[in-house]
Amino acid sequence: MTKTIAALIAGHGDAAPVLGAPGRDWLSYGALRALAGDVAAALYGAGVGRGDRVAIVLPNGPEMAAAFVTIAQAAVTAPLNPAYTEDEFAFYLGDLKAKAIVLEAGYDGPALAAAEAAGLLVLRLTVPAGAPAGQFTLTAEGAAGAADRAAPEPGDVALILHTSGTTSRPKIVPLLQSNVAASAEHIRVSLALSGADRCLNVMPLFHIHGLLAAVSASLAAGAAIWCAPGFDALKFFGWMREARPSWYTAVPTMHQAILARAARNADVIAEVPLRFLRSSSASLPGPVMETLAETFGAPVIEGYGMTEAAHQMAANPLPPRAQKPGSVGVAAGPRVRIAHEAEDRLIEGTGEVVISGPNVTPGYEGNAEANAKSFFEAEGARWFRTGDQGAFDGEGYLTLTGRLKEIINRGGEKVSPLEVDGVLSAHPEIEQVVTFALPHPKLGEEVAAAVVLREGAGAGEAEIRAFAGERLAAFKVPRKVVLLEEIPKGATGKLQRIGLAEKLGLVAQA
Repeated sequence: MTKTIAALIAGHGDAAPVLGAPGRDWLSYGALRALAGDVAAALYGAGVGRGDRVAIVLPNGPEMAAAFVTIAQAAVTAPLNPAYTEDEFAFYLGDLKAKAIVLEAGYDGPALAAAEAAGLLVLRLTVPAGAPAGQFTLTAEGAAGAADRAAPEPGDVALILHTSGTTSRPKIVPLLQSNVAASAEHIRVSLALSGADRCLNVMPLFHIHGLLAAVSASLAAGAAIWCAPGFDALKFFGWMREARPSWYTAVPTMHQAILARAARNADVIAEVPLRFLRSSSASLPGPVMETLAETFGAPVIEGYGMTEAAHQMAANPLPPRAQKPGSVGVAAGPRVRIAHEAEDRLIEGTGEVVISGPNVTPGYEGNAEANAKSFFEAEGARWFRTGDQGAFDGEGYLTLTGRLKEIINRGGEKVSPLEVDGVLSAHPEIEQVVTFALPHPKLGEEVAAAVVLREGAGAGEAEIRAFAGERLAAFKVPRKVVLLEEIPKGATGKLQRIGLAEKLGLVAQA
């Protein structure tokens, strides 16, 4: 069984295409393997090697995909959202204990400022003129001492991502080479991917969804990935015509934006028939699944994933089995069971969804308390608690019935309400704040905040939102701020985020 990222790309034909992009020639598997050797040499020469952590801050596209795949064959990758503020970069770079950072040639934004302040080695990525998609050179601005040049083994960390926790401090999720390889294989099998497939990727490649479902699973199959520079509903059908994909994967908000333009692009849909469409990272409304399937004349495969599982846990199966709207499908890789919500035991019926398998993280880094709450042993296996409540039907399809966690899922972007609380609490006129999820028809949930002002204060919603906007990435800024004299409390007197929108009489925001 494949256990490393290097092994994922090892067995495919030299000439087979692997990475494409708008207006660019295809990069071949042979060229990607050669690039991995060049990247390793550049890293080793700069003093970066096995076990060293390399933050990657690049725009979406084939170079980001290639950087992840190649750097992970020599060191530890830590992709970060390019939209972060300097304060956020400073936090994440420090928390990751990053040794180096990869930035585009010419970039001088907040990630560089934070990296320089932290004393990180800067590695500049340059794309040669006329190069095929994903081809780049890496140049170090300085050196960081000696490097361990041994190739990473299955038990070494390949990828580090943060996940928004129920504490204000995001949790560090290390994913091993073997976790990534296992998940890539699980997704390949569930989607029946082969060398004939081509994925149109519109997902950000600093997220587990794009890195694993679009990129790594395709590599496991010897398939190709055509990398868009992000998501743009206005350009999607033009990209589809150029890329000629057999599938794409996206979050529900993207699918809805694509559907809104589908009628006027019926010719492209007919000209480029898809084998299937995939949705994940947030709940896909049943009617949207049905309309997508009807519009594209192809099955819609909804997946259920999270960072700690190296993405996929369950998925609606391909035909001839049914795709059930409202269900996240059947176990698709790891074992998926139901556990008692308070006791460490497996049960039948409704309870907390738990998983066990080779794709599951060994545990949060430096967070014994979170690990004690999230993992338990039962029936000879180690189980991870997802924080989601659910139940299986008689055919083994899982339906999520509620949440046991306070995380806000804004169209696939996970937001820690306590992180937003911490920022808003620093406003001189705010006495008390509770950030909560506001139902939203397209995003599923939007970020909102209930605020009690200090006596005599006059701050308004716009000023509070602007204050947050200077300190947080845009997707974390509350879209609605509710000014109250008192925030409603639960029966025990505790402030309760879950259900607060309902308590305040707030309906879904368009």
